[in-house]
Amino acid sequence: MGFLISTILISVFAILAIIDGFYLHIFKYQLFNHKESNFEHLTHTIRAILFPLIVYFLFIIQNSLISFYLGILFVALDIIVLGIDAYVEKDSRSFMGGLPRWEYILHLFVNGFHFASIAVFLSFKLTITESGIEIIQDLSYLKNFELFKFVAVNLIPGAVILAIIHIMTVCNATKTYWNNLRMKVTCC
Repeated sequence: MGFLISTILISVFAILAIIDGFYLHIFKYQLFNHKESNFEHLTHTIRAILFPLIVYFLFIIQNSLISFYLGILFVALDIIVLGIDAYVEKDSRSFMGGLPRWEYILHLFVNGFHFASIAVFLSFKLTITESGIEIIQDLSYLKNFELFKFVAVNLIPGAVILAIIHIMTVCNATKTYWNNLRMKVTCC
């Protein structure tokens, strides 16, 4: 049941992350085009790069302690960058009168689902014994693990594309290219 819950959590996160990270930040508000939002956009870019790394190293690769520790490192970095992002967000959104309350609430849900999926996963991956914390090497025997892994594997391509778009909008040469593409879309 736990992997079914984790699958739902990471799926809801992915949907909300597309709305927040792509539609609002990149497409609608174009944070990368506002000088006061450049640093916030950089934090979003770092997090967009970290997400597929977390999914790959923490969730997908099993039977590797190095992969597990890399995944945990990427989660720790993600938490630090999230804290920095939250700190700069108020000033970063001055061009639009500050961060709208509903977007703040969306951020709470996006990050809540993201970290809840990680917490549920870690509840299976780590076991507390009399001698300390034991890392369970292979979780594939647990019910719904294959469904979870299937969803995680299929999140990677979209997450990589979103990371590439974030990187494109950080670099001036490719930012112009993105802006030209964006101008061709007249809705939303």
